Amino acid sequence: MVQASVGVYPKVPHGIGLINRDQAQRGSKKPLSLNCHAGTTTLVLAASSQGLDKVSEDSQAFFAERALGSLHFKAIVMENLHHIVVVGGGAGGLELVTRLGNKLGKKHKARISLVDAGLTHVWKPLLHEVASGSLDASANEINYRAHARKHHYEFQLGRMSGLDRSAKEIVIAAFHDDEGNEVVPERRIRYDTLVIAVGSTANDFGTPGAQEHCLFLDSLRQARRFHNLMLNAFLRKNHEALQGKPHSLNISIIGAGATGVELAAELRLASRELPVYGMNHLKSSDVSISVIEAADRILPALPGRLSAAATRELQRQKVQVLTGQPVSEVRENSLVMKDGTELPSEMTIWAAGIKAPGFLADLDGLEANRGNQLMVEQTLKTTRDDHIFAFGDCAACPQPDSDRPVPPRAQAAHQQADTLFETLCNRLEGKEAVPFVYNDHGSLINFSKYTTVGNLMGNLSGRSMYIEGKVARLFYVSLYRMHQVALHGFVRTGVIWLMDKISRAMHPRLKLH
Repeated sequence: MVQASVGVYPKVPHGIGLINRDQAQRGSKKPLSLNCHAGTTTLVLAASSQGLDKVSEDSQAFFAERALGSLHFKAIVMENLHHIVVVGGGAGGLELVTRLGNKLGKKHKARISLVDAGLTHVWKPLLHEVASGSLDASANEINYRAHARKHHYEFQLGRMSGLDRSAKEIVIAAFHDDEGNEVVPERRIRYDTLVIAVGSTANDFGTPGAQEHCLFLDSLRQARRFHNLMLNAFLRKNHEALQGKPHSLNISIIGAGATGVELAAELRLASRELPVYGMNHLKSSDVSISVIEAADRILPALPGRLSAAATRELQRQKVQVLTGQPVSEVRENSLVMKDGTELPSEMTIWAAGIKAPGFLADLDGLEANRGNQLMVEQTLKTTRDDHIFAFGDCAACPQPDSDRPVPPRAQAAHQQADTLFETLCNRLEGKEAVPFVYNDHGSLINFSKYTTVGNLMGNLSGRSMYIEGKVARLFYVSLYRMHQVALHGFVRTGVIWLMDKISRAMHPRLKLH
């Protein structure tokens, strides 16, 4: 008889008969015995010599789960596993917990938890499409609870508000409903390894009036709010046109990075599409869209050729491009430029600059920079705590042979999630961490249905190749599909792609509510 100790569990009845999975597949009905030694809490599996000659780890877990009850067994096992807590379910955070759950959580090698302030995930680079109505978020968002169940991790709803490094606990703020009623009080979650991936928020640089009068696109909630306000503004101006009143609508986008430029193109499309759906008294020419950039060109972080192509495309779409024009004040219906010029603006969107969430600046002694980013080593481990990692927009990660940190881009977060996955798996086995090396694959800017421009970096030559049109559009779409593959796998992503095609054929080009 072969015996194998499974672990420490409460006492169970003596002599429970079970059939091994391997036996069941062979059609055997001869049970293996499950016994608990008197006076101990050690669960022992005994395999008859007439049955299997050994008990696999998978079989042991199967026996114990059936004997103790699925939920009770899992609760006990999970409590004693190494606990990896990931805070932030953005692109990088969700990809990381998905892989950790599939690799470690499924096999009970570690307990994986995700903490996020929202219930659903939408890829952040698509929020400007949600805002304009080009994308229906309800058809593209991922419910964390459902995803957690499929990929073997736990989900905790709440916003991280503090950290106790000595106790190895994170503090989750109380959760309130829309009426302000407390649903869940403040609570603490213990960790063995903590990963912070809370992303970034817009940086208004203290500009007077920005917080009061600007719209932001940091979250799905803000994107949906923008969409509703946009529809109401178009409806109001359409009614004013019907009555013969002045009805021009001025929309200003402060910041000409990728988000600002792509949003401008999406808004121009909306101004041309909405008249088709009943708002036929308001013409596209009645809607003035301006992109305002403090630097001397739009897309200042990207190559000059790409910036020039983007400028030409915006001008072709009747979008006003203002460069070298810092905004000094935002008012309710206007903008005041640094030179004193005042521009009318009924809707103002702030898309200039980012910073990490403010609570990171004073997080129990962790080192942070002026932009609230946590300072990390090349392994993505924080500089002052070996048990805490950070990546994505909220982390300042050094690059070899460069004095500039890894840029806050979606592709960087994706690459960091892959590296950190390897590091965390190695960590459980006592192996060394994997240093992160950023590979810039280029940049793509999408101008709604009109065109796409970009540059791709050659892996061998290190030179960039300029692309535009259908080829660039194909690469742009593939970025989102790659994110979906990381979360769902190839087969499920293929099904999602087919459903998207059917949905576009059946529904309006714009979301109208």
